[in-house]
Amino acid sequence: MTSAEDGAGWLGFLRTLVARGLSGVQLVVSDAHRGLVEAIGATLAGACWQRCRTHYLRNLLTTVPKSVQPWVATLVRTIFDQPAAEAVRAQHTWVVDALEAKYPAAATHLGAAREELLAFAAFPREVWRQVWSNNPQERLNKEIRRRTDVVGIFPDRAAIVRLVGAVLAEQTDK
Repeated sequence: MTSAEDGAGWLGFLRTLVARGLSGVQLVVSDAHRGLVEAIGATLAGACWQRCRTHYLRNLLTTVPKSVQPWVATLVRTIFDQPAAEAVRAQHTWVVDALEAKYPAAATHLGAAREELLAFAAFPREVWRQVWSNNPQERLNKEIRRRTDVVGIFPDRAAIVRLVGAVLAEQTDK
């Protein structure tokens, strides 16, 4: 196992998961790390890739002046507030058009990210909140890190498993 976030590291990690029985993956949500995206395509045949909307928005906002970032962020969030997949796609087009006149770089950026940003819309509406961002998993990882950092050195692997298992047991589907 490697801790490097390069393509080879991600490929090895995902191959290990598949070798341990991971199958039936329909959607993977992550940031746009190229090595990770390529590894997903190479190991998880048939899985769609969803770019985390939160990470994407951070990237997009760097293309507009700071003074309009709140407005652009609100505008982009309207894409995700739609009741149906067709409306999501239509709203995406509308937002790209709305940005085009004053912020063409942002419009181009958002237009190019259409498929990777809207992959969630191919799934049932009931799961959209859980799959359009990987922030819940990041919060969980942060909590695990916080709890393990307090302990520092563990006497053995079983102690780590117990602590992380306790943290995971505290979580809910929400």
